[in-house]
Amino acid sequence: MKPPKPKKKRDSASPAPRTQYAALPWRINEGRVEIMLVTSRDTKRWVVPKGWPMKGRKPHIVAAIEAVEEGGLIGKIETAKLGEFSYEKRLASGATVDCRVEVYPLRVQKQRKKWREKKQRATRWFEGAVAADLVEEPELCDLILDFCVAPAQKA
Repeated sequence: MKPPKPKKKRDSASPAPRTQYAALPWRINEGRVEIMLVTSRDTKRWVVPKGWPMKGRKPHIVAAIEAVEEGGLIGKIETAKLGEFSYEKRLASGATVDCRVEVYPLRVQKQRKKWREKKQRATRWFEGAVAADLVEEPELCDLILDFCVAPAQKA
């Protein structure tokens, strides 16, 4: 008779946050930085396009793919992340999971006429400070505000 397997210790701390990758879609319009936000499918909150890691794909490529799927956005994605933000994701089961999102700037060149999630989401360009005010995550708000100063100097 085999002895019973020892029980695994349960860590009292919450599990490590799951990683997602996001694009921060931007453009210069009349000398000002604008940020495109998309609505989430369920709550219709204003968010940036983001998604789960994809096997064999680099984080910035995943961010660019999500921007195409969620907003029909085509452009130049940066390989270096701009920063990170945290949020609590509600899963289809009703459970929630803590997520840490790495954000990559995407200079938008065009928006497709048709894209995968067009009927599920709204998209809209906002002046940087307005976009920052519309997102619920404080760290994302700060990222947007900080970013909106730098690209205007590049253009």
